[in-house]
Amino acid sequence: MATMTESEFKRFKTFIYDHAGIDLAPAKQVMVSSRLNRRLNHYQLATYAEYFELVMHPDNKQEFQEMVDLLTTNETYFFREPKHFDFLKEKVLKPWKGKDFRLWSAASSSGEEAYSIAMILAENLAGRPWQILGTDLSIKVLHKAYEAVYMMDRIELLDQHLMRKYCLKGVRAQENMFRISDKLRQRVRFKQLNLMKSLPPKIGTFDVIFLRNVLIYFDNETKKQVVERLIGALKPGGYFFISHSETLSRITEKLEMVQPSIYMKK
Repeated sequence: MATMTESEFKRFKTFIYDHAGIDLAPAKQVMVSSRLNRRLNHYQLATYAEYFELVMHPDNKQEFQEMVDLLTTNETYFFREPKHFDFLKEKVLKPWKGKDFRLWSAASSSGEEAYSIAMILAENLAGRPWQILGTDLSIKVLHKAYEAVYMMDRIELLDQHLMRKYCLKGVRAQENMFRISDKLRQRVRFKQLNLMKSLPPKIGTFDVIFLRNVLIYFDNETKKQVVERLIGALKPGGYFFISHSETLSRITEKLEMVQPSIYMKK
């Protein structure tokens, strides 16, 4: 495997910060070199500097997106941080009196979060209209989310009742896999979106926004910009979820903490 120099790492670090707001710590140099090494092999390049020049060329937009995907993709699974789903069910959905419930999974990755939420909404909004928007910067993970086919090892926290009701188990060559049922998939829409840029005018407003396991990669200034941008799409009284490992302390005054990692728009 080619060795990534410190100066090469700094070029990728600066790029992904400017493009996606992700602040890569020096300890991530090994991870970055490991993820990009196969692309060097693919193009038979000797250095990461050569690869950087290649992806920055205007004619290589597909490889540019490939690099973004490799540097921004993170692991996820169904019903991660289950207390959030309990709160959504008990405190948000049970007293819900509105007409059309809209929820945004703003860093949806390969779709596990969005489909976990979809199961909760389907169970608790009984025939009432609802929809979920899932967005991510990575085209590759959005394609996986759209296909909605997952390995069985992603469902440790998935209740068996929900598994039987909303998932189709694979057979023969696909026996270790399952697919989300069509009745859920048709209620979840996925779209590429860069949280560092202005939101599309047609995105509308939401009753709940999930932005989990993203802020830990941002510095404070980037956190403020992203959170303020998303708050603009949250209805007054709407809920804003972040990861238990994250905080909005000193980030915004427009949200008030309901309990750790769960906020309400004033």
